[in-house]
Amino acid sequence: MVRAPRGYRHRTRKLLKKHVRERGAIPPLSLLMYEYKPGDKVYIIINPSVMKGMPHRRYHGKVGVIRGKRGKSYIVEVVVGSKIKKLFIRPEHLRPTPETKRRIEEEQKAS
Repeated sequence: MVRAPRGYRHRTRKLLKKHVRERGAIPPLSLLMYEYKPGDKVYIIINPSVMKGMPHRRYHGKVGVIRGKRGKSYIVEVVVGSKIKKLFIRPEHLRPTPETKRRIEEEQKAS
């Protein structure tokens, strides 16, 4: 027998599933417009319709800290066990935590 392939999206049938009315939709622009700054906390929520800048499934649902920006992607540090992992994730797969959202809204009101 041939060994089953184990690709990047292996065992993600339920994990990377969208609801019926969300299928095929690109992420709303409001999520892409957030300007994160180093030190901001973000949730890593994978958007299955966007393949570029997609983190591995093991990081889905984790909280990370923004450390910088590289091109269109953000450098996000995630604690996994006793290790600190550095991920390069595009904004389509990031959501702001409530404290980060509050900071962004305050900056928008000020300007």
